[in-house]
Amino acid sequence: MSETATLAESYTEMTEILLPNDTNNLGRALGGTVLHWMDVCGAIAGMRFASRQVVTASMDHVDFIAPIEMGEVVVIEGYVFNTGRTSIDVKVDVRAENPKTGSERRTTTSYFTFVALDDDGIPTEVPDLAWPTDEEAALRDEALQGRREQLRDVVDRYDL
Repeated sequence: MSETATLAESYTEMTEILLPNDTNNLGRALGGTVLHWMDVCGAIAGMRFASRQVVTASMDHVDFIAPIEMGEVVVIEGYVFNTGRTSIDVKVDVRAENPKTGSERRTTTSYFTFVALDDDGIPTEVPDLAWPTDEEAALRDEALQGRREQLRDVVDRYDL
């Protein structure tokens, strides 16, 4: 496949409001709910990039660094930052926003790998990734470096 797609073409932003059905007994987001939202956002970014159905192949380590409180707006952002022959790497960031004050805080980040499928469900080639603007290049570099650092931290933490 010789076509290309840009990082910006894959950019996806979703918003949710944290309601009682998605909270624990402390009124904070269930981790599984946040992971679900991240997977959906990443898949949409992958589909926009590849113009094909994608499936989740892997999700890197996740640390929940700040809680999301009931009633807060959750913003999930994802974009493609790297590709293989049939695979697509997507960075997904989550932040919480207080709708009354407008204050925001980062809650988690992870890196997903998706595989593009053809109409028969067979892995198929994806476009080459392009990052034609300085902003896109910076986002790509940030994602590549962030993934390396996150993987290094996991190896160090678990003495692998």
